[in-house]
Amino acid sequence: MTTTTPEDETLNLEIRKFLKRVGISSQREIEMAVHQARQHGRLTGDEVLRVEMVLTIPSLDLMHRIDGEIVVGS
Repeated sequence: MTTTTPEDETLNLEIRKFLKRVGISSQREIEMAVHQARQHGRLTGDEVLRVEMVLTIPSLDLMHRIDGEIVVGS
């Protein structure tokens, strides 16, 4: 069994707060972009959008990329 230090708990909470902000703002941006694309006729039905998210922490030399798809239903 591993023990969790107060520093680990603080780090975990800070990461979760950051990821919550990322998730909320990313969802809002995607929804607005899809809405605008529909209004301008760039999306018409059941498209599949290719997406990527890149997390960088320059001071740690971290770059983490996640690729995926979002199915846009009509």
